[in-house]
Amino acid sequence: MSKISFWLQRIAQLLIVLLLVTFGVSLLLRLLPVDLATILLPVASEEERVALRAELGFDKGPIGYYLQWLGNFVQGDFGKIYFSGGTEEVSDHLKEAMPRSLLLMIYTQILALVIAVPLGVLSAYRSGRRADKIISNSLFALQSVPGFAIALILVIFLGVKFGWLPTLGYAPISDGIWEHSKHMIMPVISLSLGLIATYTRLLRADMITALREDYVTMAASKGLSDSRILWRHVLRPSSMTLMTSAALSMGGLIGGAIVIESIFATYGVGFEIFAAISGRQYIALQSSVAVIALFYVFFNLVVDIASGFVDPRTRDRRVNA
Repeated sequence: MSKISFWLQRIAQLLIVLLLVTFGVSLLLRLLPVDLATILLPVASEEERVALRAELGFDKGPIGYYLQWLGNFVQGDFGKIYFSGGTEEVSDHLKEAMPRSLLLMIYTQILALVIAVPLGVLSAYRSGRRADKIISNSLFALQSVPGFAIALILVIFLGVKFGWLPTLGYAPISDGIWEHSKHMIMPVISLSLGLIATYTRLLRADMITALREDYVTMAASKGLSDSRILWRHVLRPSSMTLMTSAALSMGGLIGGAIVIESIFATYGVGFEIFAAISGRQYIALQSSVAVIALFYVFFNLVVDIASGFVDPRTRDRRVNA
């Protein structure tokens, strides 16, 4: 199989996943034992509800409704949020929420990887020794603490008791790097600590396996230093699982930080999903889930591409399969 055919096939698979996810959400909404038009417009007249059903495609059946929604979504029309005073565009909410969630997610991943990679390498190199036991036990205890509990502890000490950091709100980068950073430090720490534990344990396990390979023994017999063997010859092939886990976490962090976003009032995509569920804004919910699925697919595609550069052997195996 040529490289072009492989990547076309991979992109087609990801598009199929995206279509299945969005169609599944659409189908679940249509299977609700209630009239969606009545939920969206509870105090409207029957004529207004009939017009809404026709506008949204509720009268076209599940497939017809999905095709109409998908066509609008591709064109950038994510639907509307309905309330007693009128409507608001879902896209306007997502335009404000998405940059916040993306920055929060990127900062969280950077912090988690910067700390987890050295810890994983050290733990694997000192496998079974005191340093490894201390790191493993500390991370196991850290992973058992929920992110919201860490967030509340940070708020109490760093925000309230010492007053070092603001406890609520979001500051864009345009307000200044330092002001932006002060509002992001506590949410990022709250989300990253659990990832640090997961990433370190994954990398440690893969590196311990790699250290037993023949090429490592050969490299040591040539007189290469331990640090060169670890960082140049063992880390790269051992990072595939870590990269895959990071990609999966990237997709999950976009919509999975609902509690953290609520605690610190950053109001990203996770909060928009919570607001759509609590307000029964099912069109907004469907579009928000579709956006998350889109980014999830994108991040997995990026990892597929990056893995070929990190370890070319994996790229060659997949292309020649």
